[in-house]
Amino acid sequence: MKKIFYIAFYFCSTLLFTSCIGDLDQYPHVDETSSSIYTSAENYKSVLGKIYTSMVTTGQEKNGNEDLSSNSGQDYMRCYFNLQECGTDEVASTWLSGDNVTGLTYLSWDANDPWVSDMYYRIYYNIALCNEFLRNATDDKIGSFSADDQKQIRTYRAEARFMRALFYYHALDLFRNVPFVTENDPLVGYLPPQYTPQQTFDYIESELKTITDTNNPDNCLLVNGNEMYGRATLGAAYTLLAKLYLNAKVYINQEKYTECITACKNVITQGYSLEPDYPKLFNADNHLRTNEIIFTLPIDAVNTVSWGSSTYIVCGAVSNTSELQKPEDYGVKSGWGMFRVRGNIPTKFEQGDQRYMFFTEGQSLNVDVIDDQTNGYFVTKWTNLTDAKQTASNTADGGVNTDYPLFRLADVYLMMAEAHLRGGTGATNSEVTGYVNLLRERAYGDNSGNKQDYEFDNQNQSKNKEYLQFILDERARELYWEGYRRTDLIRYGIFTNADYLWQWKGGVKEGTKVNDKFNIYPIPNTELTANPNLKNENY
Repeated sequence: MKKIFYIAFYFCSTLLFTSCIGDLDQYPHVDETSSSIYTSAENYKSVLGKIYTSMVTTGQEKNGNEDLSSNSGQDYMRCYFNLQECGTDEVASTWLSGDNVTGLTYLSWDANDPWVSDMYYRIYYNIALCNEFLRNATDDKIGSFSADDQKQIRTYRAEARFMRALFYYHALDLFRNVPFVTENDPLVGYLPPQYTPQQTFDYIESELKTITDTNNPDNCLLVNGNEMYGRATLGAAYTLLAKLYLNAKVYINQEKYTECITACKNVITQGYSLEPDYPKLFNADNHLRTNEIIFTLPIDAVNTVSWGSSTYIVCGAVSNTSELQKPEDYGVKSGWGMFRVRGNIPTKFEQGDQRYMFFTEGQSLNVDVIDDQTNGYFVTKWTNLTDAKQTASNTADGGVNTDYPLFRLADVYLMMAEAHLRGGTGATNSEVTGYVNLLRERAYGDNSGNKQDYEFDNQNQSKNKEYLQFILDERARELYWEGYRRTDLIRYGIFTNADYLWQWKGGVKEGTKVNDKFNIYPIPNTELTANPNLKNENY
């Protein structure tokens, strides 16, 4: 049986926006109050559970009692997947107008885009949950509990700080210049300032360093273990630090590649290892892959029902018009036919690479018509099947049972290799090559796809661009449809310009460059009106 960290929660069932981001930090409008909620360690655990599940659910119930009344009702990870994938070479969306993804698909959104707005409000709603929890988890507030309960709540406190750092990381990556609010700010009448990327970066870094300081166990996260499934661990915090450092040149115009390598090594020393069978990382039994999956978002068709997150991906990649693709082959009742891959990605795979997981029968490689389901291959990487190839849940009623692996070891290996090639110190050519070859050997089933040490020589400037291109392509082969692609393309400086064109980039079939402003998303116009401290550049 799947073990998930799902707990009933007592407050934060509905948050009604009245005008500005400052209101996000007020107490939610519910019957319960903090004085009646924070009365036991078990209740603290329940509220912490709400923070985690708020990434994959829209509210307290399957259909109703939604957390947010002002957005379009989409869950966090459905928004995140769209913002990270729909505008890239990895996704071709069929339902452009019906799902309002035309702007994302063609890199032509504005400050009124519904998906951009939904993502923004989801991020800051979740930050508000963390702030409220931490406001009530100070040493003074828990001083009347037993020593064991206080110790447990301090662990929960570290987890809430990780989650808030994760949400601020997403805000930084997606929006760059963002409002900033913590548990220490006033509850009423407060208009958060707009932080610079440097300020937000420094805050995230400081928080992650604090909760990974094993010399201070009162503030530190725990290591991986059965009780920590679906929860933040030291490995998760080190992975987020690695991501922050790898992208530091984009965020703050500073190179932090040595720091990235250090963070990656800290992850590796936690004892993770690759799952031998790549497809099992994305099936309904992927909760068993804690050897490789560092931080996951549990999805369950009974307890954490979601029409977004992994349900969105699994059902969205099965045709609802083809007589050739059978939904039951993927453990679903019917396909939604929403997503295919643009023609650029399948061509990056070499013969024998078992990560090539596309349904091609009756499908064209190239997407000549963006909203024609026969154009482009369907991705078969994600399924709702168990290891025994049995359907795990009734998707027509409750969605899939496939968890969303947000962080996994393969990404850490590739981050380390890239940071090394970009000039970071702390790793050798052979060390990096060894980690990359572990991925290649899993992909090919033997060493036929292995790389050589000289291909990761960061002193060979004449070949460095070629080697870095290999890493970008390997990330596409290893991590496609996992929510990485936009960030990767921006880090390589090719998301908006003409150096790399993919089908329908910029709304043109052969692809075209777009304005550099599309490297970041705009803060919604509704927020600019409500908070005069906020502004967008170029929108």
